[in-house]
Amino acid sequence: MELRPYQWEVIMPALEGKNIIIWLPTGAGKTRAAAYVAKRHLETVDGAKVVVLVNRVHLVTQHCEEFRRMLDGRWAITTLSGDMGPRPGFGHVARRSDLLICTAELLQMALTSPEEEEHVELNAFSLIVVDECHHTHKGTVYNSILNRYLEHKFWRTQPLPQVLGLTASPGTGRATKLDGAIDHILQLCANLDTWRIMSPRNYLPQLQEHTRQPCKQYDLCHRRSQDPFGDLLKKLMEQVHDHLEMPELNQNFGTQMYEQQVVEMSQSAAEAGLLERRVYALHLRRYNDALLIHDTVRAVDAMAALRDFYDRERATKTQFLHAERRLLTLFDDHKNKLSLLATHGPENPKLEMLEQILQEQFKSPGSPRGIIFTCTRQSAHSLLLWLRQQPGLQTVDIRAELLIGAGHSSQGIHMTQREQQDVIRKFRDGTLNLLVATSVAEEGLDIPQCNVIVRYGLLTNEISMVQARGRARADKSVYSFVAIQGSREVRREQTNEALETLMERAVAAVQEMNPAEYQAKIRDLQREALVKRAAQAAQQDTRRRQFLAEHVKILCINCTVAVGYGSDLRKVEGAHHVNVNPNFSIYYNVSTKPVGIDRVFKDWMPGGAISCKNCGQPWGLQMIYKSVKLPALKVCSVLLETPRGRVQVKKWSRVPFPVPDFNYLQHLSELSLD
Repeated sequence: MELRPYQWEVIMPALEGKNIIIWLPTGAGKTRAAAYVAKRHLETVDGAKVVVLVNRVHLVTQHCEEFRRMLDGRWAITTLSGDMGPRPGFGHVARRSDLLICTAELLQMALTSPEEEEHVELNAFSLIVVDECHHTHKGTVYNSILNRYLEHKFWRTQPLPQVLGLTASPGTGRATKLDGAIDHILQLCANLDTWRIMSPRNYLPQLQEHTRQPCKQYDLCHRRSQDPFGDLLKKLMEQVHDHLEMPELNQNFGTQMYEQQVVEMSQSAAEAGLLERRVYALHLRRYNDALLIHDTVRAVDAMAALRDFYDRERATKTQFLHAERRLLTLFDDHKNKLSLLATHGPENPKLEMLEQILQEQFKSPGSPRGIIFTCTRQSAHSLLLWLRQQPGLQTVDIRAELLIGAGHSSQGIHMTQREQQDVIRKFRDGTLNLLVATSVAEEGLDIPQCNVIVRYGLLTNEISMVQARGRARADKSVYSFVAIQGSREVRREQTNEALETLMERAVAAVQEMNPAEYQAKIRDLQREALVKRAAQAAQQDTRRRQFLAEHVKILCINCTVAVGYGSDLRKVEGAHHVNVNPNFSIYYNVSTKPVGIDRVFKDWMPGGAISCKNCGQPWGLQMIYKSVKLPALKVCSVLLETPRGRVQVKKWSRVPFPVPDFNYLQHLSELSLD
């Protein structure tokens, strides 16, 4: 497979064994250029072994196709991702492969695994290709892996693998001035140990000819002139505020700022033992969610989300506080009126604008194919329903489907990894011609026929803008930004355009730096990063040892009944926190129906959902680990009572006491003794 002249220009230092970042626009062939570098590396380096890291599961298959075409069957290529079920250990697979394409999480787990079959050292590879390498910053998985590389570099461990980064959007790191943007680019280069960030100069005109940008249009509309449904929701929220008797709270209902306020209030109320205040905060967040859904899609979608919440409350809770009864009554008293207003209220102007765009694009000759990007899984689901129900779109040839994240979220809506792959395949072959997607589809998705991109009311950064725009690959493509006139979203999109220009200036400035000055700066940044990482690790270790585990009580987040101690907890596979005390079973109920997870795990399978026997609060699920049933707890379902007071932690990694790993054989022997 031949490379274009601008691709040859950017890969030359990599062919000499140097670490570089290839900076090319979306659609310019970064993956093909990387595949050629990998091919030459395998041909010329003794004992060569290549690993290609991606940050999305669906990119594993896509990259495999490109690398197979380039390598022409001469080397053993293996793919690994989290949806493969039972498989040989990572280390075993790596030793038998010439080129491995995998998600970064799997490599990170293998680097830290004590099991011989699973473990691998970073210097087992002679070339690391980092796709979408702009994610190599702060606490990301990419940066954890590359930090290990830097440790090897400063310990002078030999040999070090070559590193090849690929990106279309290095970003500005939230900087708004040139100096800050330059610092961000330098930090990225330091994290990837980059000799130089490469972009075409001699063949820039040819690159520009090959990668034409879609035609961008701002499709703006006015706010609803009347909003009886939204007004009633806000009136109900005001009534809840009256019961709270906290006049200092802002009432900017229907905003992210308000959501942050009630989330913080919920946490502080839980820690202070103010159960009723926590309940008010939780319900206010649901009303705020409904307002956000109403602003994005339809009132009927907002009403459905609110009704689902209250139906779940009734179905799961076995004990109600006075505040909960009051809130249930408040909703019951107004649900019929809300439903009526939702059904007969005015249309969302943004949806009217979207309908107009789809009518125009999908009635045009040819075979249009497009992606609508939206903020949340909930709004994606609601938009798909609208597409299928809107009368004005029934005569248009639109064959739409969701493409959202595979992980479980607080919204309760997700796709399995197999479903993601199936949707992408159908979109690629034309069975589907429209995707309603979240950010999961922004990066790397390569569909040459895609010619319509709609960013629907999004408030994101310049990287998201560049990446989403880059999904439009066909000639004469259209990129539409749909929002309310004068809104924060419009201002942010305009800011993103300025930041994209700032990013380009920052990269150019780094490329123009004196080589000696650049290398000195990179070394300083790398030393600083290692010192900072060591300090953070020490701080985390200190935090974990604040209290003895047996001195920390575990309480139900909802009813605050004490159900165990920190010393009852163990970690399974370094992530899942289970209670191994046999007496813990008296505190929870288990559903007869297993939790649906469309993945096959190596050593465990999901059992039923578990919930507090006292109040019905969901706690997590039962893990069937080999032959043992273990209750796995969600961190958001528990409150910790320490000798210094109650705390609610956001991640299990932040608990103030050590949690040992689960030992299967030891647990069996303890059970037999009992």
